[in-house]
Amino acid sequence: MAEAEAHLLIVDDDERIRGLLQKFLIRNGFLVSAARDASHARRLLSGLDFDMIILDVMMPGEDGISLTRGIRETSQTPILLLTARAETDDRIAGLEAGADDYLAKPFEPKELLLRINAVLRRMPEVQVEEAFPKLLALGDVRYDVERGEMWRGEELVRLTATESQLMRIFSGCPGEPLSRTKLVEELGRDKGQAQERAVDVQITRLRRKLENDPKQPRYLQTVRGAGYMLAPD
Repeated sequence: MAEAEAHLLIVDDDERIRGLLQKFLIRNGFLVSAARDASHARRLLSGLDFDMIILDVMMPGEDGISLTRGIRETSQTPILLLTARAETDDRIAGLEAGADDYLAKPFEPKELLLRINAVLRRMPEVQVEEAFPKLLALGDVRYDVERGEMWRGEELVRLTATESQLMRIFSGCPGEPLSRTKLVEELGRDKGQAQERAVDVQITRLRRKLENDPKQPRYLQTVRGAGYMLAPD
């Protein structure tokens, strides 16, 4: 079932695929807009807010990975990449650019639906209550566990959906190492080495926002033989 009329943007240069996806997702309860290329997508994004972007990697002109980087300069809207490429390195490049998930073509429409809903569920919920939020001190950074917000001084640190979910997972057990296999499971991803490597990429991105020196992490530590651990002050 769709997440409460979420508005999706499909970006694909193949008119047939674009139309089929649009009809399928509308039937499953989403609001759907479509763009034929990166330039068209940028125009739509400049005037509309979307809950998620489904983006083909291989497009004429600007490709999906470049567009993902551009979107991430100003927006943390979840991005799911569609790619015909089988090589893991290309998928990792998409995650490094800021994508939250990927799906290789050809795929079953039902799998796309499941992945969309999984990503949308990972988006942090807005908390209404103000009373006594639980905070984690991480050097110059503080993390509000109840709100799912990270702050550096007075500046809100923008997190992607996957980064938000990772912080929620780690903040639930500070000081406890979590294996990559466990993190993949908690993120709702398929098991396998490719997904574990994808977690490594997401950890690297999160450290850039959390640590003063990401190459020598103090707060999101690597525990040899055990995985990763959040170590607040």
